[in-house]
Amino acid sequence: MSEQVTPYKLMGGEAAILSLVERFYFYMDTLPEAKELRAIHADDLAATKTKLFQFLSGWLGGPDLFVELYGHPRLKQRHFNFEVNQQTRDQWMMCMKKALYEVAMSDDLRKNIHEALDNLATHMMNT
Repeated sequence: MSEQVTPYKLMGGEAAILSLVERFYFYMDTLPEAKELRAIHADDLAATKTKLFQFLSGWLGGPDLFVELYGHPRLKQRHFNFEVNQQTRDQWMMCMKKALYEVAMSDDLRKNIHEALDNLATHMMNT
């Protein structure tokens, strides 16, 4: 039986996902254009980085770390305590797009991941 080819594997596995998360939070933490997004996060981003890594790992077809620790992601429910509006959604996507371009992968894979995250970010809006 052959192994399934997943975005996780095509991107480079754990190291690539860790890099993506680090770059995403670097942009969120430093870009003035992301200040509203940064403001809804804790000062210390360590736990948030870990959870995003765990989620993306499973979401992209790798180890389902988030589900193993916390159960079903229920992303919208988990974000109810945060105001996710068009502005913060767009800022999240801006940071993620920049981060995606820093991880080596094919253009088609990058486009597919970007589109899927774009739809997910829109789904997360609650105001």
